[in-house]
Amino acid sequence: MGSITEMTSKRWEIAPIMPSDVGQRISHYHPILQQVLYNRGLTTEAEIEAFITGQYLLSTDPFELKGMGAAVQRIGEALANQENIVVYGDFDCDGVTSTVLLTEALRRLGFDRSQVRPYIPDRIDEGYGLNHDALLKIQQDFGAKLVITVDCGIRSVAEVAQAQSNGLDVILTDHHNLGSELPPALAIINPKQPDCTYPEEMLAGVGLAYKLAQALHIHHATDFDTTSLLDLVAIGTVADVTPLLGENRLLVRDGLTVLNQLNRPGLVALAEVAGLKKGQITAESIAFALGPRINAAGRIGPQTVEVNGPRGRMNRPGHAYIAAYLLTATNLEEARFWAHKVNDLNRTRQHMTTQLNLQAETLIGELTDQHLLIAAHEDFLPGVIGLVAGRLKENYYRPAIVLEIGEEESHGSCRSIPEFHMTNALDQVADLLVRYGGHAQAAGLTIRNDNISTFTERMGKIAGEMLEGADLRPTISVDCEIDLSMVDWALHGVLTQLEPTGCANVAPVFISRSIELIHHRAVGRDHSHLQVELVVDPWRTIKGIGFGLGSWAGRLKSHLDIVYTVSVNEWKGNRRLQLQVLDLLPVTDR
Repeated sequence: MGSITEMTSKRWEIAPIMPSDVGQRISHYHPILQQVLYNRGLTTEAEIEAFITGQYLLSTDPFELKGMGAAVQRIGEALANQENIVVYGDFDCDGVTSTVLLTEALRRLGFDRSQVRPYIPDRIDEGYGLNHDALLKIQQDFGAKLVITVDCGIRSVAEVAQAQSNGLDVILTDHHNLGSELPPALAIINPKQPDCTYPEEMLAGVGLAYKLAQALHIHHATDFDTTSLLDLVAIGTVADVTPLLGENRLLVRDGLTVLNQLNRPGLVALAEVAGLKKGQITAESIAFALGPRINAAGRIGPQTVEVNGPRGRMNRPGHAYIAAYLLTATNLEEARFWAHKVNDLNRTRQHMTTQLNLQAETLIGELTDQHLLIAAHEDFLPGVIGLVAGRLKENYYRPAIVLEIGEEESHGSCRSIPEFHMTNALDQVADLLVRYGGHAQAAGLTIRNDNISTFTERMGKIAGEMLEGADLRPTISVDCEIDLSMVDWALHGVLTQLEPTGCANVAPVFISRSIELIHHRAVGRDHSHLQVELVVDPWRTIKGIGFGLGSWAGRLKSHLDIVYTVSVNEWKGNRRLQLQVLDLLPVTDR
């Protein structure tokens, strides 16, 4: 166990010091990097070399995925028989990138453009996962013989059974947690299946779509270079907050190389509206700039897209098609049209999230001492409730469920903390739910209104039993304590070897103690952030920004203990080191 500082609203958990024998084995690396690598479980020369060079020590053969052989065979039959195929996706960033990727890969395989069509369900009318009516429409209107899901379907048992009985073959590719029963699909590609031996369990939906594309083009010996699809893989993987370890890290690292070439007109236009420059796009750029704009397309707006755009007048279900049109645009004029659409939707999403979060805060009122927070209202919007649930979870460090009340059924979004496995909890109340699915810390559900009261009671009891006695404060995992004078451009260069950073491979976090504070002030539109200037040594100072720490303004002493990451601030062509302050603790004046 590491040591824990108890005096702030967060726990500072400092990693154990690396054993000396490990340090001797990897002594040629920078001493701070040694500790950071050790904290990530990397203790041998082979592991570290593979990590730093972006390699992967285990197999990446797509045919090792259970179900891949059957899927490739059935798609090959469809190609030979000139059958129509629908790629059935999801309305979030992972789902949209998956849909675009597999549609493009199938067309490059030899299917006529008219033979392969994408289908992205409407978040409001059709909901997450496969939908009976949508599958019937696909079969009747398009004459599809085969549906391939991406990023969805693993819990759609009844829908798959109905489709198969109607003569519509279904291949499932999905990375979400399994339910108690698997759908009777022709093939299922999900590495979480207990008898699947593929070494990487945590691929995103777009990662699995890419593995299918790889397998198809290997099997058919095409000259199509599937690495050109890796820009989509990087975007979907990072936006879906998938662990950036193992093969995911390799895919994102290589994907960022492709992404920074901006080969797609849609990504050129998206980078423009997001203020990103070619060659400087990082995983952080995806997480905070590209991903949210693509996600906004599926979250906001009326149930159909009615736009007189570059492809003529369209009326398609769901705004997520706007993001798909953006990513598949064939020229810059069209791309800019759709990029401005998603940018406007993202601004709307930000405003709506703020307003609905205030409403949710009012609804939970004095209930914030409970183990589980549930807010339900008919004014909530399906496309935003996940963001609101996320804010509640962050603000109170409690699992949160936000329900949009419909006429007979309600849709809910769940966000959780590491101490509470959300889908395991939902499994215990499955008898009350129409459908549900997701991961340990993020899930979605549909419930009949008659069951909401019982659901609230039973989920509250489950949370109470699981979290009773737990120290429900967010934990900041600190890699090591260092002297602030060690923060310089040389250290920054060493730490860049850890990129891309993100989920499960976060940017290194350090603690420095008794740092002299020169001045500080609240910044930002609502003064919610804190800017500080700190003494590094007698000849140097460094600035830092603490997002969400603006309430400390005017209350700080002359010295601080700080927890931070090292970053770079770029402004008008100038680059300077800065600290991103994650938490702080005033120290008694000396």
